[in-house]
Amino acid sequence: MAGRIRQSDVDEVKARTNIADIVGDYVTLKTAGVGSLKGLCPFHDERSPSFQVRPGVGLYHCFGCGVGGDVYEFLMNMDHVTFADAVERLAARLGYTLHYEDGGPAAAETGNRARLIAANAAAEEFFRERLGAPDADAARRFLGERGFDPVAADHFGVGFAPNTWDSLGAHLRGRGFTAEELAASGLVSTGERGSAYDRFRGRVIWPIRDVTGQTVGFGARRLLDDDKGPKYLNTPETAIYHKAQVLYGLDLAKREISRSHRVVVVEGYTDVMACHLAGIDTAVATCGTAFGVDHIKVLRRVLGDDSGLGEVVFTFDPDEAGQKAALRAFGEEQRFAAQTYVAVGPQGLDPCDLRLVQGDAAVRRMIDSKRPMFEFVIRQALGKYDLETVEGRVAALRECAPIVAGIRDPALRPGYTRQLARMLGVELGEVQVAVRRASSGQGSARPNGGPANEQSRARQGEPGGAPVVREPEVTLASLGTDPATRLEREALMAILQYPQHVWPERARAVAEARFSNPSLAVVRDAVAANLDVYGAASWVERVAGEVPPPFASLVRQLSVAPVPARDEAGVSSYASSVTASLVDRELLRRKADALGRLQRADPADAVARGAVQQELVLIDAERSRLRGD
Repeated sequence: MAGRIRQSDVDEVKARTNIADIVGDYVTLKTAGVGSLKGLCPFHDERSPSFQVRPGVGLYHCFGCGVGGDVYEFLMNMDHVTFADAVERLAARLGYTLHYEDGGPAAAETGNRARLIAANAAAEEFFRERLGAPDADAARRFLGERGFDPVAADHFGVGFAPNTWDSLGAHLRGRGFTAEELAASGLVSTGERGSAYDRFRGRVIWPIRDVTGQTVGFGARRLLDDDKGPKYLNTPETAIYHKAQVLYGLDLAKREISRSHRVVVVEGYTDVMACHLAGIDTAVATCGTAFGVDHIKVLRRVLGDDSGLGEVVFTFDPDEAGQKAALRAFGEEQRFAAQTYVAVGPQGLDPCDLRLVQGDAAVRRMIDSKRPMFEFVIRQALGKYDLETVEGRVAALRECAPIVAGIRDPALRPGYTRQLARMLGVELGEVQVAVRRASSGQGSARPNGGPANEQSRARQGEPGGAPVVREPEVTLASLGTDPATRLEREALMAILQYPQHVWPERARAVAEARFSNPSLAVVRDAVAANLDVYGAASWVERVAGEVPPPFASLVRQLSVAPVPARDEAGVSSYASSVTASLVDRELLRRKADALGRLQRADPADAVARGAVQQELVLIDAERSRLRGD
C-alpha cells in the first residue's frame, strides 16, 4: 500500500485548484459580492441560498446547516471519499503527479473510488469501440430504427456489450484491473461455482455519468430473443453508483438547466437522446428507479431552485404505470420551489416514438404544451369516479379538494376551485368549503404523504428514536447583534478575508485590542498567534487550526460571510474603515485609561504626569492618522 501523500503535494494541489470550479460541478453558484459566490446547499434542502464559497480563501460554508471547509472537505462530504481519494482526484484533474512518503506509486485498494472510476471509463471505451464491430449489427439496427445515427450514438457514448462470456473482463484485466476491482465496480458477476463473467452481454449500452461527467455505471437494453434477462439491466449499487442519486443525461444538460432554470424529466435513455436531438437539451431520466427525493435534491442544486421561477416538466406514459409515476412525483412536488408540469405526447407517444413519427418539432410542441401538475393529477383523480352519481361526485371532491388546497400559489387556488366545481358539476360553495377544510388539515393527505410528513419520516429514521448528539459549535448567529460585537465581527472578517487590503500593522493592532465578545476574542487570539503567516495561502487555515474545535466553524463563517461592498474599491474602503474603527475604539479606551491615571497622579510628580501627557499626545496623533486614512 502506498504511503502518505507528501504534504507539499497536498498543499500544491489545493493552491492550484479553484474551489469554485469544483463546487460548481455540483451547485449553481451566483455572485454574492466581491470575491464571494452563493448557491443552494448540496448537503441539506433549502429554498433560499445560504451556501457561500470564497475562492480567494479556498473555503465554503453553509449558514443553514453549518457544514464548511476547504476543497478536500467538500469532495469528502459530497462524494463520501477519503482524504487521499480527494487529493488524488484533484491531482488527476490538474495533471499533477503526486509523490508518496515511501516514494512508490499509488497502490489501489479494492473499492477505491479512483480505481472504480478508471475501470468504468475503460469499460465505456471498450463498449463504444465494439459498437462498430460486425457482431454489433443488432445494436446498430436498434439505434437506427429509433432515429439515432452514429454521430448521435457517439455524442451520448452509446456502445455494445458483445454476447460473450468474458470479453470485457479479459480486456480490463489486461489493462491492469484486478478481479476484486471489477467485481466492486459491478462490471462482472460471479456464478454459482465462483467463476466471473461479464454482467452485460449482447446488449446496447449507455454510460451513466455523475454530474461531473465521470462514468459511474451503465444501463443496458436487451437485444436478442434468447436473452432471458430483464429488458433493462443496470449496474448494481456500488461505492460510486447509487441509482437513487444519479440522473441520466444530467452531465450534458446541467449547464442549460442552470441557464434556463428548466428541466425535463423523461422516462428512459432513448427519450433523453430524442429530446436532446430535438433541441430539448435539458432532458434527464432516472436510471432503473422511480423519481424520488434524492433526485429532487440533485435537480434543485443544478436549477438554482430558490426563486420559484423555474420549471420542472415531467413526461409520463398515459398507461396505469405512468399514472402511478405521476402520483409519486406529485407526492414530492412541493419540495421544489420551481413550478411543476406534466407533458403527455399525442396518442400517448413518448418522446422517442414521437420524434420518429412526427419529427423534432413535435417533441418541442409536446413539451411546450405542458399542463400544471396539479391539473394533471386532478384530471387523473376524476377519471376514477362515476361523476354521474352523487356518491361518485362526493368521493371525487373528497380526493381532489386537498390537491387544490395544496397549490402553492394562493392566487391560483380560486380559479382551480371554480374549475373543479365545473368539472364535478356541483355548487361552487360546496367545493370552497371542501378546499378550506383541506387547507386547515381536515381533508385527506396528499399522495404519498408529501413534505408534511418529512419530520415524521426523519424521526422514524433515527435508530431507536434517539436524538443525534453533536458537539456544540459557536456560530455567527450565536454572537449577538450589539454594536460592539458587530464591529469586532466585521474587523475580523476584513483581516481574514481581505488581508491584501489591511496592512499588517493594522491587523496587529486589531489582534492586540480588547474584545467585548468572548467568542470573537478567541478568534482574535488565534489571529495574533499566526500573524507570521498573515496574508499567506495558509492564513485562514492556520487561524482555524489554532482555535478550539467548537470555534473552527466560526472562523470559517467569518472567512466566507459576504461583506457590504460592490467592487474591489468598495472592499478596500470597507476593510480599512472597520479595522480603523476598531483600532480607534481601542485607542479611545486607552485614552480614557490614561486620563484616569493623570487625574490620580500626584501633582508633585512631574515625571509621571509628563509621561502620561506624552502618552495622550501619541494616542491623539494616532487617532488623527487613522481618520486621515
